[in-house]
Amino acid sequence: MGSVYYDDLSMTAVKAEPDARAAFIRRTYLHLTGAIALFTLGEVIAFKIGFAASWFSWVVGLGRFGWLLFVLMIVGGGWVAEKMAKSGNRKIEYAGLGLYICGEILIFIPILFIATHFCPPSVLYQAIVITLALVAGLSMVVFTTRQDFSFLGSVLAVGGMLAAGTIICGLFFGFNLGLAFASLMILFASGCILYTTSKVLHFYPVDGHVGASLELFAAVMLLFWYVLRILMILSRFGSVSSSDD
Repeated sequence: MGSVYYDDLSMTAVKAEPDARAAFIRRTYLHLTGAIALFTLGEVIAFKIGFAASWFSWVVGLGRFGWLLFVLMIVGGGWVAEKMAKSGNRKIEYAGLGLYICGEILIFIPILFIATHFCPPSVLYQAIVITLALVAGLSMVVFTTRQDFSFLGSVLAVGGMLAAGTIICGLFFGFNLGLAFASLMILFASGCILYTTSKVLHFYPVDGHVGASLELFAAVMLLFWYVLRILMILSRFGSVSSSDD
């Protein structure tokens, strides 16, 4: 089965029989749950065996430009993983999903290390709860209204390029991307979840659950990153206020 399968709109979930469509959606969200579980397990193991501390020290030692190169490598790897997950070859698809999960584990270690060592314990738990609540709410909007959010595609493409450019400029010139940028990125990630969930319902082939779950996983991780980032910033402001008192 080749990648041309993804271009055959007659096989999309919205045109499939109700049982086939329901089975596809169920498989997609089971795979999403599995990806989140593997990500969580990977992070727990990384912290338990001390790899997280070593990785954090290595990343910090890279400096701004080394960190930029690292991020570009992760982004490139994510692009390759996404292409693999939509290849139409089941083994390659799972390899792509696994590669993407590994990349997310590595790129999340620094922010999770800071959150767990330099922020109140409640910050991480609050970020998890808020992210899950937002994902559930946004998904319900799509599944209850059955609205086609494909019109968001061009908006998200432009927004993604602007966000990437802002992040790269921040790394080059050393300015901090604060609360306002993180808030905008939460809106961007929420749009990605609406758009991707709509694609799952309307445009993915009924046998494309691996690729669909990867896209959803990527959007969920992006949302989680910036929810956690905002809570970390707010906790720092709270600490400063407490010390002033």
